[in-house]
Amino acid sequence: MNSETDPQSTPLPGSPVPPLEGDPHAPKDLEAFKHAFRRHAAGVAIVTSLNEDGTPVGFTATSLASLSAVPPLATFNMARSASAWPAIVENDRVIIHMLGVRNRAVAQKMSGPAAERFDGDHWHVGPYGLPVLNDVTSWMVGRIVERVSVHNNAVVVVQIEEGGMGDDDEALLYHERRYHTPGSEV
Repeated sequence: MNSETDPQSTPLPGSPVPPLEGDPHAPKDLEAFKHAFRRHAAGVAIVTSLNEDGTPVGFTATSLASLSAVPPLATFNMARSASAWPAIVENDRVIIHMLGVRNRAVAQKMSGPAAERFDGDHWHVGPYGLPVLNDVTSWMVGRIVERVSVHNNAVVVVQIEEGGMGDDDEALLYHERRYHTPGSEV
């Protein structure tokens, strides 16, 4: 709805106009949503698992979040149409990898064609036979404790059981469809 059709959304005289309504270049509807989230910088992680036949699967995720410290729970979101979704349904374990700037190439590889994501020597077999990416800043083995379907997507809740640390690095961020590293502290 807009202010012409919904009198309750009409700004009061003297109140600031919401930024998207005041921007003549602002996209509408779904485009506004996409536009806003492209401008929301997010950390980059990779989630890996195994298909039922034992082949490795993985994907780049910017939706990773910690849910609680006790017990240690993390969440990520994914489309149920994603090539890795069957593995998330069939397998109860995943590995979540945190990336630094040095991992930019692997982030791109893991967001590319599914059939090519594990071509190369950038990974090894880890706990439970799951693929572990080499040289990441940290990785965590988790057990999937819940899959919540939301429209054509899912929120996946993972209880962290173990993990490992790599060398520290500058954070890898995804913003405006490109990879970045944080600038100066403000």
